[in-house]
Amino acid sequence: MGTDVYIIGTSCTAFGKHAGSRFSDLARQAWLELLADCGLGTGDASLVEQAWFGNCGMGQWGQGGIRGQVCFTPLVEEGLFPERVPMVNVEGGCATASFAFHGAWKDVLSGEARVSLAIGVEKLVSPDDPARTAAIFATAIDQLEPQRWRDYYARAGQEAGKPFETSPGRTVFMDTYAMQAAWHMRTHGTTQRQIAVAAAKNHHHGSLNPLAQYRFELTVEEVLADREISWPLTRAMCSPLGDGAAAALLCSEEALADFPPAARARAVRVRTSQLAGGKYRRLDEPGLSRVAADKAWARTGLAPADINLVELHDATSFCELYQLEMLRFCPEGQGGSFVESGATALGGRLPVNVSGGLVSKGHPVGATGLSMVHEVVLQLRGEAGARQVPGAELGLIENGGGVMGFDEAACAVHILEKTA
Repeated sequence: MGTDVYIIGTSCTAFGKHAGSRFSDLARQAWLELLADCGLGTGDASLVEQAWFGNCGMGQWGQGGIRGQVCFTPLVEEGLFPERVPMVNVEGGCATASFAFHGAWKDVLSGEARVSLAIGVEKLVSPDDPARTAAIFATAIDQLEPQRWRDYYARAGQEAGKPFETSPGRTVFMDTYAMQAAWHMRTHGTTQRQIAVAAAKNHHHGSLNPLAQYRFELTVEEVLADREISWPLTRAMCSPLGDGAAAALLCSEEALADFPPAARARAVRVRTSQLAGGKYRRLDEPGLSRVAADKAWARTGLAPADINLVELHDATSFCELYQLEMLRFCPEGQGGSFVESGATALGGRLPVNVSGGLVSKGHPVGATGLSMVHEVVLQLRGEAGARQVPGAELGLIENGGGVMGFDEAACAVHILEKTA
């Protein structure tokens, strides 16, 4: 089927509160930094044949459609991006940028394009209108039949031993994660301290990442003592609000010859990119990331033991424990002890979220998936500096988005491989 697909370059802005930056400013930065990473000048941009633009929130600023085209119009007019390139706008909640990546991968895999761009851009911080932020997140859960999920969570809360209830200062999304954590604790003996270990580890990792939104360290005790968001989750266990952009340029093996030798030497192979859809599942039923991961294992012939590092979607630190189980890196119910053992820390046998993860690196939802790609590419190239995973050859990325009961609405799993 098709051809091998390579990532020839990636970029990622610093994540944080960029209230003075427009969507188009963030897109410009990500695009120009991507060209530089590929060793290209703006005159070489004509290599791009297709583009995929990921975003969740622009509609709350009044731009409901043609979002990518609007952001790239100044770049086209200035001769910094080629004219007439088709750009597909995609949205998949927090998995939006992974959807853009998947689209670019399929372009090249199918032979429809030799070079395809994936970019994700997001602004969540809105000092002039804070209600915008809540409105953006509200799009990630069913607004047409909300009674469906309210009834589901009411029933599940009884089973989890944590009633479904909301209050100011937190979101329904944190509450649902907290209910899942409570069920996991009741069922498997997972402890709040184990969740805190994951959070403290990722805050340490984030302190080593110059692009991270939070670059401070926290001890396990400090994580536990932080303000409670929704028991058992404290603020330090939850991802912050922020802005940012990230991008990747994908190409075929044949098209590699069009790039400078230095860029070719740093190319990373995409072994696979697999998606899965969510449903209203039982609490004791595996989640959709299990489905996406199993497809990835089957398509590549790889096994969890082959992977050297993982970037996964820790919107809360409980998610790290849970997703390690779903991805088959440890048995179900043992995510807490696996993390507590130190296995997932930098220097452990399976470093997880060496970028800092969502809880420290940040989570501008429409850009997050491509920031994960950026981190794994840096690691496979050996360019991650103080947080480098020695000898990294295979990296896995898991990114979920939207909420459908206790599933995400959508999930992507990519596996990337070092080539040089």
